[in-house]
Amino acid sequence: MSDHDENNGDDFFPVPVPVTDLLDLHGFFPEQVPEVICEFLDQAVRLKLNRVQIIHGKGKSKLKYLVRQELQQHPQVLEFFDAAPESGGWGRTVVLLQQKAR
Repeated sequence: MSDHDENNGDDFFPVPVPVTDLLDLHGFFPEQVPEVICEFLDQAVRLKLNRVQIIHGKGKSKLKYLVRQELQQHPQVLEFFDAAPESGGWGRTVVLLQQKAR
């Protein structure tokens, strides 16, 4: 029996990540951003959050560009803009969400 068999495959279960009004993209690869953003926004809408924030960092703004591409396409996004300077400025995007009509 291998070590893998002994743990019954528990290593393959994803770790749940609680959704709050803030998503920090530090540590994600650019190719992961579209899926992460979409899932984050869908969960925020389910939680009836009207305003969320996404930290993408200042750097060369590749992540910011990818984030904003996804925000433009998401049907529940009303508006998005840079955070206030004291809250991260152009390294953080504030997103206003429209709740789904019932």
